[in-house]
Amino acid sequence: MEAINEHVSYDNPLLSIRVFQSYREHLTRTDWHHHKQLELLLILNGQLDIYMESESMILKAGDVCIIGTSELHRDFCAEDLDYIVVQFDLEHFFDQGSISYMRYFSETHVPLSHANYIFQENEAVKQDTANCIRKICSEASKRQRGYEIAVSILVKQILLILLRNDHKKVLAEQDSFDKVRLKPVLDYVEEHLTDRIQVEEVCRIANMSYYYFVKYFKKSIGFSFTEYVNYRKIKRAERLLLTRDISITEVGEKIGMPNMAHFYKMFKKHNDCSPKQYQKKMLQWKPDHQSE
Repeated sequence: MEAINEHVSYDNPLLSIRVFQSYREHLTRTDWHHHKQLELLLILNGQLDIYMESESMILKAGDVCIIGTSELHRDFCAEDLDYIVVQFDLEHFFDQGSISYMRYFSETHVPLSHANYIFQENEAVKQDTANCIRKICSEASKRQRGYEIAVSILVKQILLILLRNDHKKVLAEQDSFDKVRLKPVLDYVEEHLTDRIQVEEVCRIANMSYYYFVKYFKKSIGFSFTEYVNYRKIKRAERLLLTRDISITEVGEKIGMPNMAHFYKMFKKHNDCSPKQYQKKMLQWKPDHQSE
């Protein structure tokens, strides 16, 4: 049977995350599937058998599991089950100051599920992560003012827990790099998002040869330099679409992408929709029951 590429719809288009508590009867199973979002599971009651390509796990009440982006998996519910599911787009929870840490979750070496040993070997860490997941679920359910900030903080807290307790270094271990050396490059990109940024110019700023720079940047940040520039340009475009009363064409020009075909292609790559669809969806969205 062919694996299912699951499409995850976010509860709030301003926050790239889906959170829900699910109840399942015993002896139910899912087919092999995958999705681009990272997934966290917290078992509240019951038992869930998780199968991935490289390993399997039996999860019981209180257990936590992480499944990597696009990682193939399926499960079997051996008994009545109550659990929380958190699915989120990792990229959207990193800003310019923390983007270099995305490389630890890039899964270039091993699937992210290999980090589950952290929860299995450290009860305190498992409980801390479980508490974060419960709070995420509560915040997403109540939707009080500022809950988006709370959810973002809690997601980052879980990522920090993983980073600081990964003594086996399965999270994309790479050589350390001099962040100070790349800071002028990152600053230059932010200051010139309206321009067509030339790799040769940033090589000069970094005082590196072209071939050394492109390899060094990719290894350090987790994106190629071109991917990073496009990522930052699209982030700027998102802000302009929500805060400025200007046309889509003007937005493209203000981020240095005057070619509309290229702009639409890059925007859809990051948001699964056109700039206009994104703007309409974001500006029309209102919480169902957001309380003051």
